[in-house]
Amino acid sequence: MEITVEPVETIRGQIRVPGDKSISHRALLLSSLAEEPVEIEGLLKAADISSTQKCLQDLGTGFVEEKGRLKVSGQGLRGFKEPQVYLDAGNSGTTARLLAGLLAGQPFISTLTGDESLRRRPMKRVTEPLRQMGASISGREDSASLPLTIRGGSLVPISYSLPVASAQVKSALLIAALYCRGITSVIDPFNTRDHTERALRHLGADIKTAGRRIMVQGPARLAGGRFSVPGDISAAAFFIVAAALTPRGELYIENLGVNPTRSGLLDLLKQMGADLRLLNERERCGEPVADLLVKGGRNLRGIKCGGEIIPRLIDEIPALAVAALFAGGETTIRGASELRVKETDRIRALAVELQKMGARIKERPDGLVIEGGAKLNGARCHSHGDHRMAMALATAALFAESESIIEGAEAVKVSFPNFFNLLKKVAS
Repeated sequence: MEITVEPVETIRGQIRVPGDKSISHRALLLSSLAEEPVEIEGLLKAADISSTQKCLQDLGTGFVEEKGRLKVSGQGLRGFKEPQVYLDAGNSGTTARLLAGLLAGQPFISTLTGDESLRRRPMKRVTEPLRQMGASISGREDSASLPLTIRGGSLVPISYSLPVASAQVKSALLIAALYCRGITSVIDPFNTRDHTERALRHLGADIKTAGRRIMVQGPARLAGGRFSVPGDISAAAFFIVAAALTPRGELYIENLGVNPTRSGLLDLLKQMGADLRLLNERERCGEPVADLLVKGGRNLRGIKCGGEIIPRLIDEIPALAVAALFAGGETTIRGASELRVKETDRIRALAVELQKMGARIKERPDGLVIEGGAKLNGARCHSHGDHRMAMALATAALFAESESIIEGAEAVKVSFPNFFNLLKKVAS
């Protein structure tokens, strides 16, 4: 699908973005482990979340939607059924890796697969520690790639330090830890997003943190209750940047998740000079939530981005790169090599596609160097099948000299099916 994006003068309005994708995955999966029903409000309706829900249905979990809320019939830890089909994670790395943790604790064999893109993404980072816990896992390239066949069963607790900044790996191990008899420790040197820890605590698991160490006492019992999923800051990122870049921009985003392990983009945009204000800060179901007011008209300046902040904005770097195009001076992004193993190689894709518009952007092994202030021209660009690339290119195109065409725009269905309609609503 091709989308034509016209230049705009301003971004104004009041919006809500879809439910947080990371929290939606975890709400579905952990609710299926509860011993009582769980009601989920604000669940993201997008392809990746549908993949998680379908896999859980194939394992026997029941779902009923009523009045915009999803009721999940929890199975407890031991209530899952051996699937009669391959469990298809589609394009969702979160589905595949978190589900691997759940399947490691099951007393049956299952096979986990995904689409062509997902079958190229690294899985050994999660299969190796799960094998240490006692799961039997086989697959392509010594279980480095999907499909994976997992024979679960009796797991033992381990102490494991994450070698890469991956909340998905951490979450898979914490889920598997629910099945162990004893205390499993996961050390997270990178301070990756902590949605799983918060959700487990919300459902009553015995989980403690001491510095960068997370400890789970198993076997666990998860209670029922309710999840309220806030708006996704990764989806909002493109609207935040667009509003900040327009001279008379003013955008009010309601009910936005502002978890500190995810809000690195807000910190960096403020450092660049953007006018961002958090209002009505509160906590719902263990997650920090606020409304965000973005005002445009400020001159942004280039920054250096790297180190500990990278895990806090890894999914928002495409939006940050767009902001850097229009900032004064140079912006450097380092330590972001994880972008190379997303739905596409986002470092290369950003450099290649934004250069088509006339951007002065250079690819580095672990990031980008962006010279701000270049005038962008309209161009024909491609999403590379990546939802965040499609949204980043559309955001940049808003400020080009003429219209642009985004090929592969249907990729947004993975996380934000209504992106282009909402963009039209606030752009003028």
